[in-house]
Amino acid sequence: MNYSKKIGFFYIIAVLALWEASCGTGAAIQETPLPAAEWRPSAEPVSVRPSEGGIVDEIRSAAELGIPSSLQNGLSLIRDRGLGSNDFGRVMNAVISTLIQKLYPNPGLRLSVSLSDLPQTSPYTRILRGIAAGIYLEPQANSQDYLEYTLPFLALLESADQQKLLNTLPFLERAQELNPRSVLALYFMGLVYERMNRFSEAISAYRRAYTVSSECYPAALGLVRLMNEAGQKQEALWILQDLVVQFPDNMTVKRELALAYYRNKAWSQAEPAIQESLQRNSRDSEFILMMAHTLVERKQFLRAVTFLDQYAVSDTANTLYLFLRARIQAEGYHNFGAALNYLRSMLNRPRIDDEIAVYAAGLLLESSQAEDQQEGRELLRRLIQAPAPPLSVIEIAFQDAVRREAWAEAKSYLPRLLNEGLPSQSLLRAYTVERGLGNKTGALGYAKELHEREPSNDEATVAYISALIDLGQSGEAGTLIESRLASLNGGVLKAQYYYLRSRLQRDEEGVLQDLRTCLFEDPRNFDALLGMVEVYRRRGEDRRAAYYYKQAFSFDPNNPRLRQYAQIYME
Repeated sequence: MNYSKKIGFFYIIAVLALWEASCGTGAAIQETPLPAAEWRPSAEPVSVRPSEGGIVDEIRSAAELGIPSSLQNGLSLIRDRGLGSNDFGRVMNAVISTLIQKLYPNPGLRLSVSLSDLPQTSPYTRILRGIAAGIYLEPQANSQDYLEYTLPFLALLESADQQKLLNTLPFLERAQELNPRSVLALYFMGLVYERMNRFSEAISAYRRAYTVSSECYPAALGLVRLMNEAGQKQEALWILQDLVVQFPDNMTVKRELALAYYRNKAWSQAEPAIQESLQRNSRDSEFILMMAHTLVERKQFLRAVTFLDQYAVSDTANTLYLFLRARIQAEGYHNFGAALNYLRSMLNRPRIDDEIAVYAAGLLLESSQAEDQQEGRELLRRLIQAPAPPLSVIEIAFQDAVRREAWAEAKSYLPRLLNEGLPSQSLLRAYTVERGLGNKTGALGYAKELHEREPSNDEATVAYISALIDLGQSGEAGTLIESRLASLNGGVLKAQYYYLRSRLQRDEEGVLQDLRTCLFEDPRNFDALLGMVEVYRRRGEDRRAAYYYKQAFSFDPNNPRLRQYAQIYME
């Protein structure tokens, strides 16, 4: 194995050691410190040492080591020495093939295990039949055979029966004493501890197995599982990325890597990784749904629908499935009624995921229907009363308060948003609240800090110019506006700058000209529509004022800024 791979192995062990030291889960394990060199994973395949028993013990030793290279070597010895027809060769071929199938499955490797023609006198025959039947058989009393202690555990490989698993520990510990060079007992002990929720001991056992040989990737995958449970998703991803380098054709490792990308919300990396797994197994419903979710996050809604249709063949009640259908209707097709129908089918369930509830509340609050808004506020009230509501709930509550121009309520949410939210977004929210409260100086302070932080961000620039105009600092505001208008080709963004320039105009015709230009670029610009209402109201041209009021009302009927004109123009 080359030098770079060795470095990768040592790096993984260092990461695992640091993580285990910081992990507070489970009882502390007191271990005898080992020299650093002994904790390094074996970067080369563990060699099989011929013993006094010659080829028989050499094959048995290959099986006991329990790593892919030694197991393949054992099969090769049986084949090359022509031992496949005698009793020992047949039973050891079955033992080694079973270990490979159970621990290191490879769809491209065809191994057949026939139990009917195995010698009846071999203890391994009895164990293999127990494995096939899912029955754990204890080793014979005073046995010195390592495989008699470890091989039966394959019957419990998928078991969750804690008592049965606990009963195997003394035998696995004895096996470790008989052959400390093998990974089997250590890996099996890791599985037992993990399923008994003794995570610190599981970490230790998995790490020791992986240290004995870096070919024991199931032990590394065990560590990945525990890291994910502990929220150490990035560390788990590092291990998997290194494992893929070591085992580039191993679909078990690649499948776990795809899961890691998905859990880390690394959508651009998750998509090809999930796709590769689906090419091997197109009916994997878990990965079909993961692919649909990944595509929704990447705004590829039409492709996502194809995978959701495929998933629906087997399950249409899954919560994530329904949530993705709702998101596609809302974000892809702008069919909010259909989206709410999907969401309501989940809101009536006893338990609902916070992400879904927050999404539903946001959609309901943005509805133009008063009953939808009321339903959204009731849902939001339940969410925000939780002992520690997630930041997403605070964000929805803030947006609703701003929409209602309940500025004091909005300000009550600012401390947490400023502490936990993205800096730029938090500064913009603080500016919005201070401006709404009439604190022009405070609003300018936040807008200036945001503009200095991100001078190329147009949202920050618009806020800064608005704050300058509010305080009468028209010189700097005008310079910034002209600079941005000269650099933009057109569209919604340019419309905002025309509206801001209309606020600096000193004559009414200049104001109207900029407002008309703004609406030419963006007919839905709410500020410009209200600006037109105000100009024509002052002129006494009520028909024209009513026309623009009607346009503004159609775009945002619940906007509080419309109230002052409602009695005049609603009829």
